[in-house]
Amino acid sequence: MQIRAAEPGELEALARLWRDAWQDAHAHLVPAELARHRTLESFRDRLAAALADVRATGPLGAPDGFCMIHGEELYQLFVAASARGSGAAAALLADGEARLATAGVTTAWLACAIGNERAARFYEKHGWQRTGVVTSRLETPDGLFLLDVWRYEKPL
Repeated sequence: MQIRAAEPGELEALARLWRDAWQDAHAHLVPAELARHRTLESFRDRLAAALADVRATGPLGAPDGFCMIHGEELYQLFVAASARGSGAAAALLADGEARLATAGVTTAWLACAIGNERAARFYEKHGWQRTGVVTSRLETPDGLFLLDVWRYEKPL
């Protein structure tokens, strides 16, 4: 599985992938007040602001998965439904972990929506351990939105 840098020309495709995967995995788990802020435009803006930290799988211009890191956090990891079972998620996770380790991170962390059992099983299968519940401070156009999430950690 080839992992590559995300390109500016595929922001729209990445944003659609993120929106669709987020809706599938999270929309039924989070308050409607947060879900209404998770628009295609919001995903596009967040990707554009962090593009240097985004790596993808799939053909250039038609990505089927991506991973974003931020500080010591494996910040986002999403794979299109059509790529589930292909190994893309595991490859992106390993790449994200390697990038964090290269940056000097010794213990990485990630947030997982409470109730997202599919993601929880995936992370645990790959050596991540749930350390508890924390409150994420999510930026929205209406200001900060506080959301309890599962925190996972992994020594690198």
